[in-house]
Amino acid sequence: MKQVKCFGMIKGVLAIVAAVFFMMQSLLVVQAAEPTLHSSSVVLMEETTGQIIYELNGDERKSPASITKIMTMILVFEAIEGGKISMEDEVVTSAHAKSMGGSQVFLEEGEIQTVETLLKCVAVASGNDASVALAEYVAGTEEAFVERMNEKAQELGMENSHFVDCCGLTDSPDHYTTAKDIAIMSRYLIGHYPQVYDFTTIWMEDIVHSTNRGDSVFTLSSTNKLLKQYPYTTGLKTGYTGSAKYCVSATAKKDDISLIAVVMAADSSDLRNQDAITLFNYGFSVSRLYRDTRSLGCETLPVKGGLEEEIPVACKEPFTYLDVTGMDFTNVERKILVQEEIEAPVEAGQAVGKIVYTCDGKELGSVPIVALANVEKAGLWDYYGKLFIKYLL
Repeated sequence: MKQVKCFGMIKGVLAIVAAVFFMMQSLLVVQAAEPTLHSSSVVLMEETTGQIIYELNGDERKSPASITKIMTMILVFEAIEGGKISMEDEVVTSAHAKSMGGSQVFLEEGEIQTVETLLKCVAVASGNDASVALAEYVAGTEEAFVERMNEKAQELGMENSHFVDCCGLTDSPDHYTTAKDIAIMSRYLIGHYPQVYDFTTIWMEDIVHSTNRGDSVFTLSSTNKLLKQYPYTTGLKTGYTGSAKYCVSATAKKDDISLIAVVMAADSSDLRNQDAITLFNYGFSVSRLYRDTRSLGCETLPVKGGLEEEIPVACKEPFTYLDVTGMDFTNVERKILVQEEIEAPVEAGQAVGKIVYTCDGKELGSVPIVALANVEKAGLWDYYGKLFIKYLL
């Protein structure tokens, strides 16, 4: 009898020790990698969920320098997606585009380059002249393009951003954004137009200047030295002016985690890159992504009073959750909540339920279940038709 009690006590003590061990382990995972930074304004965001993992003065307005070109690339890719322009289109360089100083690829007035080549010039070498040439081609004038940039910033919820030019060369106090807003537009660019990685991962590449003086080769060299300094780097855009100092919106991917690290107003390019690497190392050390890959469990739901008796349904999007606390994902549970019978009419995309996810009593989030087709409301003659088919035929 004593042996049984003793065994029970030992088992209880071991359980407590194990619980304390795992709790301390999860705390250490988060605390051990707390970043030490040199820059005064940074944001670290996970790309899939948009969750901010670390932030320091993320809403502080600052000059973004060439990080401005992220919005320029968004609008160019948007124009391509909308069929307004194509990668193969030929763009004629204007006198205004040629006149840009700062980072440039030395386009000549009247020089013709494709949209694709100009995008490379922007993404790789941060060409101000190439940015303006693209802006003029998309919107007619740089001013009209900048107006669209500000409209897009509002659409994306970039509440503390305003642009004056398309390349970030200006020192105007009216040209500003924040680390958080940069993370938002960076996430939009890589999420909607992942083909940008085809350009942002280029280290060096030659282009050909064809002018009335003949052809000459010009080598594009990436301004993003993180491509060589950090093995998981995928992009995105660096910047520098005297007022903005050194800044970067850097992207990196390791396993299934994709991160965006924004560093503003660093005192040197080395400190800028060092802070980005520190943020990445911190983010990768604490981040784990939960994805629900299970099927919904039902392909249709009944419809009341409709021309159709059932409607196909599905989750609007996969559920993902970013954890930085050491959560045990094996304890994640989901609860499917749907209407027993959907009242017609029903429109495609209409929410008809949701899946709620919890772990150890904590709600992680939910995803809507939506209708995949339209179902019109049945009229009196429709009912007669159904009865006729059912009982007489």
